[in-house]
Amino acid sequence: MTLNVYLSGEIHTNWRQQIEDGCRQHDLDISFSSAVTNHAASDAAGDLLGQENNGFWRDHKSAKVNSIRTKILIKNCDMAVVRFGDKYKQWNAAFDAGCCAAMGTPYITLHAEDIIHPLKEVDAAAMAWATTPQQVVEILKYVVSGQ
Repeated sequence: MTLNVYLSGEIHTNWRQQIEDGCRQHDLDISFSSAVTNHAASDAAGDLLGQENNGFWRDHKSAKVNSIRTKILIKNCDMAVVRFGDKYKQWNAAFDAGCCAAMGTPYITLHAEDIIHPLKEVDAAAMAWATTPQQVVEILKYVVSGQ
């Protein structure tokens, strides 16, 4: 089974790389996709439509341009992993999880125990909650190979 997995959420740690490396070590047939993880490039996506002096409108335009990529990738994935980190609130990740839930796309949440309460609705719709990238790798291994 070939699996297409969308990696959503926090961009300040190497959790994506840990999952990809772990899956590669198990020789799993998985392709990964993600939103743009370069923060400056993501923030500047709307600049393609012309410079904005007002921060709200710059962010608004960039969010719309970024959402084109995100919607396509989520729509085409078999499942998603949605990571919530400690440093920043990932409202975009919660939105991605909601899109997955609405489309019936299975997703795994990845976050620490100390944010269970604020993520209770997001976790309730998830197929699994993991606390480490290695747990995600083990779930993906099971999904792909049944082992």
